[in-house]
Amino acid sequence: MTNPIDALIAEKGVLLADGATGTNLFAMGLQAGEAPELLNDTAPDTITSLHQNFVDAGADIILTNSFGGTRHRLKLHKAQDRVHELNKRAAEIARAVADKAGRNVIVAGSVGPTGELLVPLGAMTYEEAVDAFAEQIEGLKAGGAEVAWIETMSAPDEIRAAAEAAIRVGLPYTYTGSFDTAGRTMMGLLPKDIHAVAEGLAQAPVGVGANCGVGASDILASLLDMTEAKPEATVIVKGNCGIPEFRGSEIHYSGTPELMADYVRLAIDAGAKIVGGCCGTSFQHLAAMREALDTHSKAARPTVEAIIERIGPLRNKQATANTAETSEGRRERRRSRA
Repeated sequence: MTNPIDALIAEKGVLLADGATGTNLFAMGLQAGEAPELLNDTAPDTITSLHQNFVDAGADIILTNSFGGTRHRLKLHKAQDRVHELNKRAAEIARAVADKAGRNVIVAGSVGPTGELLVPLGAMTYEEAVDAFAEQIEGLKAGGAEVAWIETMSAPDEIRAAAEAAIRVGLPYTYTGSFDTAGRTMMGLLPKDIHAVAEGLAQAPVGVGANCGVGASDILASLLDMTEAKPEATVIVKGNCGIPEFRGSEIHYSGTPELMADYVRLAIDAGAKIVGGCCGTSFQHLAAMREALDTHSKAARPTVEAIIERIGPLRNKQATANTAETSEGRRERRRSRA
């Protein structure tokens, strides 16, 4: 497998990934309850504009419009038999934009969670998860995606299933967790443990990290844990644009272009090699992030206190080994009381 990410990092040092897909598509006409992936067929010009605006803002990596592209997610829209078609089209649209950029822009195939729980918590087996992800990634590869970009994950076994699927299909892969529950993922994964999820697989990831979450300060705190645990790793951070706030029936994000620019500086100082935006991150935000990346000289590694001072308070507790008691610990405590 070729690794376009390492090659571009060697050239540029730190890469800028794109911003929000969903937030910007809603601004461009997507209605609540609609599947963004169907727009690859019904409104390809809209998806082309999404990617073009991010490339114009300076993105080095654009993510395909395929986050919910497994048959499990598409089934909610009666499109479970269109997995290959819709993912292939998603990659083709992004590929066409990247190919005319006049510079190297990586097309990363977005792979989100299935929405199902794996055995023993749910009904889906590990093998079924691998098959579902492989079906999606086959389509992305056929359309020209260079990397499988596994994102917004909570369960280590689902990350591993998606990684195994990418290896089966023959694409290099990255994966990111969403550390939104007391500094952990919803299924209990600590940021410092993100590196070990794919241990023992035939191919190692070309990048790991965090995306989404609950705000820029929290994801930067997770970044510190990830880069401390494995300083030599290619670590990705793709945080939300500030904090979501309801204004009437609409969600708005509190992050300004200036805040997101400072988030980029702190991310670079904390050791990230790929920095981008997630929910709420507009083209204007990304342009400010590009300027910050291009003009910043790496400085001292920040502390959590420095992050809070510059970006704002944490929304969650920091991740520690004691923030979520394991089921084994609870059983042991019950036995000691008996």
